[in-house]
Amino acid sequence: MAQPHKVNLALVQMRCSADPKENLQKAVQKCVEAAGRGAQIICLQELFGSQYFCQIEDHKYFQLAEEIPGPSTETLSQVAREHGVVIVASLFEKRSAGLYHNTAAIIDADGTYLGKYRKMHIPDDPAFYEKFYFTPGDLGFRTWTTKFGKIGVCICWDQWYPEAARLTALSGAQILFYPTAIGWHPGEKAEYGKRQHDSWETIQRSHAIANGCYVAVPNRVGHEAPDGGPGIEFWGQSFVADPSGQIISKASSNEEEILVVEVDLDALDTQRTHWPFFRDRRIDAYSDIQKRFID
Repeated sequence: MAQPHKVNLALVQMRCSADPKENLQKAVQKCVEAAGRGAQIICLQELFGSQYFCQIEDHKYFQLAEEIPGPSTETLSQVAREHGVVIVASLFEKRSAGLYHNTAAIIDADGTYLGKYRKMHIPDDPAFYEKFYFTPGDLGFRTWTTKFGKIGVCICWDQWYPEAARLTALSGAQILFYPTAIGWHPGEKAEYGKRQHDSWETIQRSHAIANGCYVAVPNRVGHEAPDGGPGIEFWGQSFVADPSGQIISKASSNEEEILVVEVDLDALDTQRTHWPFFRDRRIDAYSDIQKRFID
C-alpha cells in the first residue's frame, strides 16, 4: 500500500515596518526558521515587503514596486534552494512604466522561479484603495506543480469569489493559498469586527468544502498607519482548513507567528469521492455566469 502523501505547510504571519530591506530580511529569517521546523511549502502574507500603503493614494508608493523575477525573487530563490523549500511570495510588481500589479511569485524547492499569479479582483474601499495602484491580473487562475504538490495561489480580495477558487481547483490545485492583508478599521471594530472576521473565515472554509482542497491563508498582524491616520488593525488569525472545511490550525490575532501544519494530500481523493461535487457539476447550465447580472 502506498504511503500517505503528507506535506508540511508554513504560513508566515508578521508585522511590517516602513523599511523594505528590513521586511525582506525578516521574511527570509522566518522562511529559514520555518524550514528548520520541517516546513516544505512556505507562504508569505500579502505585500510583505512594506506596510500596507493602499490606505491612501500617493504616487510615492510606486517606488516600492519591482520587476518579477527581480531582486526579491532572487533572494528568496536562494533561500528556497539552500533549504529545499517551496516559497510563495506576494510582491508589488512593476511590469512597465505606469503598469503595476499585485503579484505572487512561486519558487520551487530547487530555487527555480516557476511563474507568477497576478491578483484578479482589485478592491476600492476606504483604506483599501488598491485600484489606484494595481492593474487587474491577466494571467488567469493557475496551478503550479512543485516538488511537494500542486498549488494554486490567489490573493486577498480574490478570496471572496467562489469562481476564482473553483477555476483554480479545476486546474489541479491540491492546496489553495491566499496571501492576505485584511483587518479592522479601528472605529468599526467594536460594532462590526466579529461579523467581518467570521465572514472572511467562513467564505474561505467554503472554498475548501466546495472544491475538496486545502485552503491556507497567511494574514499580516499589527496596527499600521503609514499616513498618520487611524490606520488598520490587521487581525492575523492565519489558518489552514482541510477539504471538509474544518480549521486544523490557526494563529493568534495579535502576535507574529509561523504556523506549521501537516496536511495529507491523499485526503483529497477521499473527500472528492465521498462528496463528488466535481462529478455532479452541471457545466451545460452555467453559461450565464459570464454575465454581469441576469435581468
